[in-house]
Amino acid sequence: MSVLRKYGPSALVVLLLALPGFGLRASLRNPESLTAVDRALLRVTAPVQYAASALARQLSNAVGSYVYLVDVKADNDKLAFENAGLRSRVRDLSAAEVENRRLKKLLALRDSVPIETVSAVVTGKDTTEYFRVAHLRIDKPAVTVKENMPVIGVEGAVGTVRRVVGDRVDVQLTVDSGFGVDVVVERTGARGFARGTGDRNRYAVRVEYVQRTDEVSEGDLLLTSGVGCRFPKGIPVAKVVKVEKRDFGIYQTVEAIPTVDYSRLEEVLVVLTDTRECGDAATSDAKRRGSR
Repeated sequence: MSVLRKYGPSALVVLLLALPGFGLRASLRNPESLTAVDRALLRVTAPVQYAASALARQLSNAVGSYVYLVDVKADNDKLAFENAGLRSRVRDLSAAEVENRRLKKLLALRDSVPIETVSAVVTGKDTTEYFRVAHLRIDKPAVTVKENMPVIGVEGAVGTVRRVVGDRVDVQLTVDSGFGVDVVVERTGARGFARGTGDRNRYAVRVEYVQRTDEVSEGDLLLTSGVGCRFPKGIPVAKVVKVEKRDFGIYQTVEAIPTVDYSRLEEVLVVLTDTRECGDAATSDAKRRGSR
């Protein structure tokens, strides 16, 4: 009993370790030459072999799935990086296309104006209680820009030069209270004088000296007449939004909004005319028509 107790566990371990080997030996032998012991070993080891085979398959599938998922994640990360780069490139190309179209329109405008101009880039805007000034940077600093020279954009009249310091130009916009220009209604040819309202809360102009008998309607486009502030003829200034005809007096009240979207203004043209004092000339012309 003492010998069995001493060597029994070791013998059992040796037997268990040897059992798979005997089972493997038996499974590899020719079925016709199997002994009774071999058949008994096969019956004993068959469930173990089946369980081991199933476990091996599960482990193989798990490892394969893990490797596949790792590869998929790497591919997804690579595709995400490439996709982000392509989206960034598309945004850049879209921005470049928009800028290209805008510059083409500005070039077409420059070609359509019969007098010399110089291009400028809007660098900032400043709003005060009495006037709004857009800050420009002249593309050609060597060109002489003077006060009161007209400034136009693709959408229409922007304003007039208020101050020049080096290649920086301050522009008084068409909506400022000190600005005025002689206009004509595109549809009917009615004449008026567009003056900025100076309203801080909105961009607006009022049209003065429009005869009560003249036909003016909401939606009419107001163009520069070519006199007064020396703007080229036919430049859009504003679009009529309100018309009020009174039962007395010789003029009707007309309100309009500028055709230029100042919030998106980026490039302009400065018309290089030898202009007179814009305000004095415009006021004189308006008084002259008002006295008729």
